[in-house]
Amino acid sequence: MGRGAGDVDRPVRRARITTGLLALLLALLVGWLPAWTGAAQADDNPDLLPDHPTPVIDLARLLTDGQRGDLESELNDFARNSGWKLRVLTQYDRTPGLAVKEFWQLDERSLLLVADERGGNLLNFNVGDALFALMPRTFWVELQTRFGNQYYVREHGRDGAVLDALHTVKGCLAMGGCQVVPGLPREQWLLTLCTSILGGLIVGFAAFPRQPGRLVEWLWVLLLSPLWLILFGVFGVAPIVTRTSDVLPLARNGLGFAAAAVAAYLIAQATLGRDRLRNDNTPG
Repeated sequence: MGRGAGDVDRPVRRARITTGLLALLLALLVGWLPAWTGAAQADDNPDLLPDHPTPVIDLARLLTDGQRGDLESELNDFARNSGWKLRVLTQYDRTPGLAVKEFWQLDERSLLLVADERGGNLLNFNVGDALFALMPRTFWVELQTRFGNQYYVREHGRDGAVLDALHTVKGCLAMGGCQVVPGLPREQWLLTLCTSILGGLIVGFAAFPRQPGRLVEWLWVLLLSPLWLILFGVFGVAPIVTRTSDVLPLARNGLGFAAAAVAAYLIAQATLGRDRLRNDNTPG
């Protein structure tokens, strides 16, 4: 039995689609290769390195002369007293790339802070293995997102973001390490407050009595405890007690949790309770 025209055209269409995909892939590869080659050539440019020892290479001119001089003295003294080597590289269009590793003799006790505005975040960190024993990877992610985000840079300046991140690392090293970044920014506290209020709302609606003669439905509160405990305890309390000793944000979150629970309880009683009472009084 002979094949129809559709059967004959099907392999032709497949061949055309395959050829088109290969052509598109080749075009993308050709367009991407020069950019990749240029980046690879810029990975090692020792000509941009200074001709004298310094812990700070400020190619992007983020720091003033006074700030750079003070930071150089501070980092040199810190390395001499503690043995931790903190180094700063700011770059924009030009970068020495891998040449800084040999220039600074970076090792497991070294931290390289790279400030580069070309990415979405100003800060990047090259962390030595010994530092990970004192501050886990999540610490460095939080450090980058807190001080390197565009809002923080806009408010405190590029120099402020670099200096604040370095001072945070120095403080943690002086304390013997940190699991989280110390301090509680206002944005983070507002998030903990929102989760605390949400947890209180869940408790209030769960506690609303569903049977006559009961004041609180403790069974419903216990059934929903995994949800409101996570919202209030894990997301509302834990980020505060692990980052600051200030009791004020903790008290505010506690009050927000309690107020939300009472409000949700009263609202449920005034709405759902009224409907239930109306249904009970309706003659069958």
